[in-house]
Amino acid sequence: MNVYKDISKQVRNIFKKYTDLIEPLSLDEAYLEVTDCSHFQGSATRIAQDIRNQIYQTTGLTASAGVAPLKFLAKIASDENKPNGQFVITPSEVIPFIEKLDLGKISGVGKVTLRKLNQIGLFTGIDIRNSNIEFLQLHLGKFGRVLWDRCNGIDNRKVETSRVRKSVGVENTFNEDISTLWALSGYMHDKLLPELIRRVNVYLKTQTISKLGVKIKFEDFVQTTKEIKHSNLENKLFDELLEEAFSRGKGKAVRLLGVHIGLDEGSNDISKQLDLFM
Repeated sequence: MNVYKDISKQVRNIFKKYTDLIEPLSLDEAYLEVTDCSHFQGSATRIAQDIRNQIYQTTGLTASAGVAPLKFLAKIASDENKPNGQFVITPSEVIPFIEKLDLGKISGVGKVTLRKLNQIGLFTGIDIRNSNIEFLQLHLGKFGRVLWDRCNGIDNRKVETSRVRKSVGVENTFNEDISTLWALSGYMHDKLLPELIRRVNVYLKTQTISKLGVKIKFEDFVQTTKEIKHSNLENKLFDELLEEAFSRGKGKAVRLLGVHIGLDEGSNDISKQLDLFM
C-alpha cells in the first residue's frame, strides 16, 4: 500500500503540471478540468496523451484516459480502451454516442436498476430520450430525472477539488467461508470494528455519524446490506444488523463481511460517538 500511495503521489504531481482542478476518485483515478489549460493550444486530446506519456516515463506504468465535455461521459470513455488507451468524445459526438450507449454503463445504473429498465423496454440512451421524465420518475424515483438529464447530454457537475467523505467502511473476504453467526460476530468485534474506528477517527473531527451498516456476501456471491439511521456507534446495533443480514442467507455460508458508517457534514463531540469503545 505504501508503494501504491507513493506512485499515486507521483501521478498527482504530473496532473498538477496541467491543471489545479483535480478531483480524486481513488488512488489511481481522477477527473481533470483542462478547459483553461494552455498546453497544446488547449487540446484536451493532446493533453491526455501527454499526461499518459508522462506517467509512463515517470513510473513505468501505463494509463488510460477518457476525454469528454461531461463528467459522466469522461468516466465512461476512460473505460473504453483500457488498459493502455484513450477514448475521445467531442462535443458534436455527445448525443450520437449517448443514443447508442448501453444504460448499464451509466453511473448509478446497477444490476437491479438495469433489470428494471430492461423490463420496461429501456436498453440504450435513445430509449431514454424517446421516453419522458414523468415515466422515468414513476419507475425510478429521483434517479429518473438524473437518467433523463444524462441521456440528454446534461451534466452540470463541476470538477470538485475538495470532496466530503460520505462513508467509511472496512471489510474482509475469508479464506474459508464462515457458516455460523457467532463466528461472524466474533470476527466483526475482534477485527472489523476496531479497524473501522481507527479509520473513522479523522473524519469525526468535522463530520457526524448518520447511519450504521453491515454487508455480507454469501457463498453463492449474492450480497446483502442492512443499515440503520443512527448517530452513535453501538455494539448492540451492529450485532442486530449482522443477525438480520445473516438471516437473509437462509443458512448459506458467508465469504465476505463488512461494516461501515455513513457521514454527514457538521462537527460533533467525538467522545460521544465513540463511547462504545471506551
